[in-house]
Amino acid sequence: MTSAADAREALIALRAEVAKAVVGNDGAVSGLIVALLCRGHVLLEGVPGVAKTLLVRSLAAALDLTTTRVQFTPDLMPGDVTGSLVYDARTADFSFREGPVFTNLLLADEINRTPPKTQSSLLEAMEERQVSVDGKPRALPDPFIVIATQNPVEYEGTYPLPEAQLDRFLVKLTMPEPSREDEYGILLRHAEGFDPRDLSAAGVKPVAGPAQLAAGRAAVADVKLRPEVIAYIVDLCRATRTSPSVRLGVSPRGATALLAAARAWAWLAGRDYVTPDDVKALARPALRHRLGLRPEAELEGATADGVLERVLASVPVPR
Repeated sequence: MTSAADAREALIALRAEVAKAVVGNDGAVSGLIVALLCRGHVLLEGVPGVAKTLLVRSLAAALDLTTTRVQFTPDLMPGDVTGSLVYDARTADFSFREGPVFTNLLLADEINRTPPKTQSSLLEAMEERQVSVDGKPRALPDPFIVIATQNPVEYEGTYPLPEAQLDRFLVKLTMPEPSREDEYGILLRHAEGFDPRDLSAAGVKPVAGPAQLAAGRAAVADVKLRPEVIAYIVDLCRATRTSPSVRLGVSPRGATALLAAARAWAWLAGRDYVTPDDVKALARPALRHRLGLRPEAELEGATADGVLERVLASVPVPR
């Protein structure tokens, strides 16, 4: 049986394994580890060419889990994701053929490229961890995590995710363009022969698996929260609902997501209790995608992160 200490060590080692293929983006890697511990889904946003897909592929290579990649396109059908009934001429009967969603780690690449009908096929899978085909529910493997990527600058031919689906992602991680130092490191690796299509040649190998994740989740569930810290989370989320720039504030589901993420963050830091700083560290990734801004505020340059910055500055921090 894997101990909590061994599980923490293995999950922290994921950062070093991913760094063999991806330069920088330690924050995004930490966010992905938090999501794994919380059994939560991740929305990964960044402009083309910042290694969103490579990051997820590297994480999958460093985990002893099954993984599938689906390239979302305008002609993708729900059955292409969930699976469908197929007629078997030998038995003169229909049998179910599993779709790519039957995996541990599903990479939904460019999820906003596919129409709402196909996007919604992921809703039941993400929330209930099962799919229903022909009225019969079929359980997904455990763990099951969706990591969806999207491009924030191309809107032609895209279908923005509705609030109901955005709310089902535990965190939204943003991948900025690299610093000059990181970009130099990327080019240096390529000059030395790094091939992003061959992660095994880069030395990326599995360092954690289901046993470590299960032990980590059990340990995270024992992380304590003082009533003052719980009240701080409630006050932060309620403050988003009264912001003049916001038409839709953070829901109670968002508050529970922030609580869970802060617990996982505290455990990774080696503590069995949550501090207000843990809440602050996870507030932006856990809440930014749950805010609906007023159109006039967006025209004036308001952003979800800007609103959260003001909320964090205005809500009193417990001692």
